[in-house]
Amino acid sequence: MTRTDTAPQAPERSEVRVNHADLLACTARVLTAHGLAPDRAEAAAAALCHGDLTGVRSHGLANLERVYLPALRSGRIDPAAEPDVVSDLGACLLVDARRALGLWQAGTAVDLAVARARRHGAGLVWVRGATHFGCAGHHAARAADHGMVGIVAANCGRQRIAPPPGGLRPLLGTNPLSVAAPALPGHPFVLDMSTTAVPTGRVREAARAGRAVPEGWLADDLGRPVTDPAAFDRGEAHLRWLGQGDGAYKGFGLGLAVEVLAALVPGAGLGPWPDSPGAGGGAPAAPADDDIGFLAAALAPEALRPGFAADAATMFAEVLACPPADPGAPVRYPGWHEAERAAAHRRGGVPLAEAVYRELAAAAEAAGTVPPAVIGGM
Repeated sequence: MTRTDTAPQAPERSEVRVNHADLLACTARVLTAHGLAPDRAEAAAAALCHGDLTGVRSHGLANLERVYLPALRSGRIDPAAEPDVVSDLGACLLVDARRALGLWQAGTAVDLAVARARRHGAGLVWVRGATHFGCAGHHAARAADHGMVGIVAANCGRQRIAPPPGGLRPLLGTNPLSVAAPALPGHPFVLDMSTTAVPTGRVREAARAGRAVPEGWLADDLGRPVTDPAAFDRGEAHLRWLGQGDGAYKGFGLGLAVEVLAALVPGAGLGPWPDSPGAGGGAPAAPADDDIGFLAAALAPEALRPGFAADAATMFAEVLACPPADPGAPVRYPGWHEAERAAAHRRGGVPLAEAVYRELAAAAEAAGTVPPAVIGGM
């Protein structure tokens, strides 16, 4: 659950680099030690490390000890849960995730949508009872890998993080939306965004690094801009919506649309509900894995008409051909920069904030295994 940022995020203070395959293997071993089957742990590790691989650190390994391991230890996430198909209409399914680890389960939902799209031209899988699943774009891109269009939209369960424009009480979470599609070789189109100005992970990342946040991310209850990221978790600030001024209704409206598509349809926890927690403002009162709902959809254009892949390549090539205002900053589409960073990090090592690496090393030691070796040593 993230928002695509075309610029690399700054390191927290200092960083180390580790081999990508070693990082995945270590993270999977840690998750296996917390009750996940090996195949689930490997899929979850790939989803979690995707943030660090592509430069979206707010949704990477920084959340291993902040979100996922605490939820596994407390039982809010059930590592052995078997999602249950509540209804199956062929192209459309409703699944109860039963608190399975979202990092694994969201990918399986997209894979199921892809399988149904092969048969019907479209596959739509609604999920309730889900838990936090990291980068929505990682999961949506699984459909693009099969030549399809992938859509992942999720609410935040019963969390209330941001109030409506002009409102004093938070009603919705960040409600991320991702759309992925084949584009140019090695560079799929992947839009991955929160409907708020930024996701909570970006705010907390800035707080850990001791950085102020730009005006437009946070506001107090009177609507005044707040630049201290720690004010969010102190309950003194809330997230703002995409758009400025009257345009904030577009971000809020999009957030409500995601709430309808992702949670109201499958019957998941809703933010705008009389007994939902987090009505006091600022930081959410409910955990991030409290009955999340999401839609995983796959569309198979080649099943409808031939030529989609060639047309997609032509369309996205034309985007790249747009003359830039700054010759040093060529036009790119969402997903391009992430693909470039992922390729570079596979070659030269994945950068991790040193504090995050030490957390992973401690989790590995507790799990009876070893952390990935630091390239060049520490």
